[in-house]
Amino acid sequence: MELDKIIETYIAQRLGITREGNVVTVHVPVEHIAAVCNDLYFECNLQLKTLTATDEREQQEGFKIFYVFGMPGENIFVVPFIQLKDKPEFPSITKAIHAASGYERKIRSFFGLEPVGHPRPRQLLLHENWPADVFPLRKDFNGRERPAEAHTPYEFQKVEGEGIYEIPVGPVHAGIIEPGHFRFSVAGEEIILLEAKLGYTHRGIEKLFETLPLEEKVRLAERVSGDTSFTHSLAFCQAVEKLAGMEIPDRAKYLRVLFSELERVANHFNDIGFIMADTGYSFGGSHGARLREMVMQWNERLTGSRFLRGVNAIGGVTRDIPIDVQKKLLAGLETLRTDFNQVIEISENSSSLLNRLQGTGKLDDRIARDHGVTGLAGRAIGLEHDARIEYPYAAYDRLQFSIALEKEGDVRSRLYVRIKEVYSSIAILRQVLEKMVDGDIRIAGEATLRPDSHGVGIAEGWRGDIVYFVVTNSAGRITRVDVRDPSFINWTVLGHAGKDNVIPDFPLINKSFNLSYSGNDL
Repeated sequence: MELDKIIETYIAQRLGITREGNVVTVHVPVEHIAAVCNDLYFECNLQLKTLTATDEREQQEGFKIFYVFGMPGENIFVVPFIQLKDKPEFPSITKAIHAASGYERKIRSFFGLEPVGHPRPRQLLLHENWPADVFPLRKDFNGRERPAEAHTPYEFQKVEGEGIYEIPVGPVHAGIIEPGHFRFSVAGEEIILLEAKLGYTHRGIEKLFETLPLEEKVRLAERVSGDTSFTHSLAFCQAVEKLAGMEIPDRAKYLRVLFSELERVANHFNDIGFIMADTGYSFGGSHGARLREMVMQWNERLTGSRFLRGVNAIGGVTRDIPIDVQKKLLAGLETLRTDFNQVIEISENSSSLLNRLQGTGKLDDRIARDHGVTGLAGRAIGLEHDARIEYPYAAYDRLQFSIALEKEGDVRSRLYVRIKEVYSSIAILRQVLEKMVDGDIRIAGEATLRPDSHGVGIAEGWRGDIVYFVVTNSAGRITRVDVRDPSFINWTVLGHAGKDNVIPDFPLINKSFNLSYSGNDL
């Protein structure tokens, strides 16, 4: 449905419709917000990309809650919002739109605003030692002072019955993975319930965004989730560039695609190897690590950073690629493709590998859709969503590629989505190197942002789409940055994928999602 038709049919009667770059904001009375969101989600088939709040009490504006809906096919976002001046509460939309659940719980925990009607509005991310009446994203919270320690008990979900017992795992794990606690309720070895407790890597990222200078904000975005440094900073830069009305140079657009796809390929190689290794298939595991290392060395050769840090900047990129290096990279990509093809051909001859993957950790289609699952986990059940196509950015609209899909939703499907995306990314990289245009790689001068405005940046990371919602004040300074990593959504379905499997399956299931702890915890 076209934007004008949506406004005319569903929100024309509302007050305060404003078009700002790629964002259409609509001021909606509190009592009508549920109906507006239901219309946009169910009738217009718009996607709920994030839901967040701002504290504008210093401007006598109270609190505002923003519901960011994306229009697939266009880089446009419809954002109805409500204003809370009298009561610190708002009507929950979770019973109708289940994907809103985690966002509303986060608003409750970090802003102290109560989602009235939420079926389970328990604390999110902040642990039991955090005071229940201290809200870190309110403007009057001092992030430099440690609050008094609380001792609120944390209650895991309980399964009762004969033969049911619990197995706690974590938060400290073997190896070098990040901390997270998993509580299994099992009957024998079969998993009846799996609940994840996260928040151990919470660093106050969104609070830091309020205080750092603009260029330091780009560096902070790179550190939200270390294995997705480039795409996180890309989504942030694109939101700011929309606020500044910037159109970056064509060469920078191609370079952004190139670096983003190198990041994707490196991580997919890594996960393909780890998934195979977790089945005991060491051949695939060792070659996955080898192929990833080849890409990481290219990253360092091209930019000086194995994780592509310091490359994105407001207005473009900081690193160019000479023509002779482009030719070498083109040859290197052919070597990668040939090597990878041989690894997959050999691996597909292992019936024990494929049997171990098939049917394990299956995610139900209805559960995935209700939770708003994104990225490769969604594409593994046939959800045809990819921000590179649905919200075209950089130079993706000038390149030919398709969305990698599987349909069973099990570990095997998630593996094969990765395999297909490796081939697709290498083809994209070849197109970029062949079509790369000459010119500048960055707009000179400082960015001047629109005052009292909102910008949305979206980019498809290797796990799924990354969304940044950025707000400016009357002086054009950034006062709020909401970060939505795909892991924030997909962690909510890991327990559903683990149910009815056995305990030894869990490491394999967990690796097939490979969600970010730090990207979720912020």
